Amino acid sequence: MANKIQPLGDRVLVKAIEEVEQMKGGIYIPDTAKEKPQSARVIALGTGKLNDDGTRSAFDVKVGDVVLTSKYGGTEVKLDDEEYKILNSSDILAIVG
Repeated sequence: MANKIQPLGDRVLVKAIEEVEQMKGGIYIPDTAKEKPQSARVIALGTGKLNDDGTRSAFDVKVGDVVLTSKYGGTEVKLDDEEYKILNSSDILAIVG
């Protein structure tokens, strides 16, 4: 369903990788108390940043990569009950590999 969203420019569409958190003693942490996930899988890439000479810059990531993102960067979007985030490529901090 994510193929309905095509990022533009140097933006990247990612889907957060949710981690199940359980404390000692079997207590689960509610969603409202959890920190935002910082790991995500790359779903789609934009067209690349437009350089001054008219060429497009290549991305450092590719579709399917697991990346670490800045905690509060990007714009959250919801499509067909799935949550995604559109980030600038500069909001991607590292590739997990």
